[in-house]
Amino acid sequence: MTPPPAPGPTGLITHGPADLVVTGCTALTHDARGEIVFVDDATVVVRDGVIASVTAGGTGDHIPAAAERIDGRGTVALPGLVNCHTHTPMVALRGLAEDLPAHAWFNDWIWPVESNLTGRVVGLGARLACAEMIRGGVTTFADHYFAMDEVAAAARQSGLRAVLGQAYFSSQGPEGRAASLDFALRQRGAADGRITTCLAPHAPYTVDGADLAATAELAMEHGLLVHIHAAENREQTDNSLARHGRTPIEILERAGLLDTDVLLAHATGLDTDRDLPVLRRARGRVAVASAPRGYLKFGWDTTPVRALREAGVPVGLATDGAASNNTLDVWESMTLTALVQKYVERDPTWLTARQALDHATLQSARAVGLGDEIGSLAPGRRADLVLVDVTGPHTQPVHDLAATLVHSARSADVRTTIVAGRVLMRDRRLLTLDVPDIVGELSELLPELTDRSHGGRIQEYEG
Repeated sequence: MTPPPAPGPTGLITHGPADLVVTGCTALTHDARGEIVFVDDATVVVRDGVIASVTAGGTGDHIPAAAERIDGRGTVALPGLVNCHTHTPMVALRGLAEDLPAHAWFNDWIWPVESNLTGRVVGLGARLACAEMIRGGVTTFADHYFAMDEVAAAARQSGLRAVLGQAYFSSQGPEGRAASLDFALRQRGAADGRITTCLAPHAPYTVDGADLAATAELAMEHGLLVHIHAAENREQTDNSLARHGRTPIEILERAGLLDTDVLLAHATGLDTDRDLPVLRRARGRVAVASAPRGYLKFGWDTTPVRALREAGVPVGLATDGAASNNTLDVWESMTLTALVQKYVERDPTWLTARQALDHATLQSARAVGLGDEIGSLAPGRRADLVLVDVTGPHTQPVHDLAATLVHSARSADVRTTIVAGRVLMRDRRLLTLDVPDIVGELSELLPELTDRSHGGRIQEYEG
């Protein structure tokens, strides 16, 4: 009788046919301390949507047979990027409201237009966003919006991994919170397990204390992440102190939300003296999603990454929605994070290229609650990876590969995007979505979507 394949050092089977093998690449891996280690001439073997092995120098007989094989020469294999906070359907509003302060942007443009949203617009916008993210090397996105069944359908069709929450305001009454919970329970584990769900109260200034406390209870009862905007800018924090005597973070603590797992979007307005001690004593897992491009556009402060890192709070990278950020380019977010942090800290030794890559990979995975599944190229992790071409003139020569990736490469250098072992883009060709068809249908719906003549809006922005 033929003996079964022998398990490798990780306990995974490393012999026999594979679903996918990538050869000849340089692989970005992490050592036992979480430090980044580049493996030259690497072979990545994928079975059943999971990485079976990452080895150096795999050639000839050492490479298993596979249903699909990719020649990775000239590329770097990275864990797929994670967009830790976005509103994918808002690509339909890209460039609609420019060069405005936040009050005018929300009240005069975005919230009047969003009162015109239909499920079809949300679905088309989400599909267009998924196409953009696949081309930019994003393999997981955390979305916080309306009509989220349409976004779940887009994630399912596109092949991406997603963390999805149905947004709500207290102005919707109890029905808003109930709908958020209903969505989270119905869609949890959908798309062959690629979809995880969360509760998504909008923000402390649009969701009252009673609703926040009820959300905390539901999150603990059902084991759900809470994804919420908090301390988006300093004005919000100052207004919260004036009205309630508490910062937005202190309001979340009082409601019990920091006893749950929570993802805070932005946090550029943190009062570090008051808020960091609160975050340190949080009993739940707290993380922050940072989208630096939008902060620069609005003239806001930026997320205090260094202080949060020292407090043990993971900071993941994000883009926010394309209505404010214009792009869903997480690669750009990585580069801007490194540069802006050097500027605000007045310290060229912080944030290093390797630290930026850490935020783009492991910290982003932890921020969305998937730190044990994605974010690293290692046996047992989900096979979510991208191949980045570093042979172009703008990336040569390579003296420091980490610096090349962060400061020279760009999202257009992503050649291939893989999620759960499935190739979603190969050699820059999208395989799961038809962009011309999506854009064509969406374009026909834009005049009705952008009509503000009704004078209504879904909410009032007061900060």
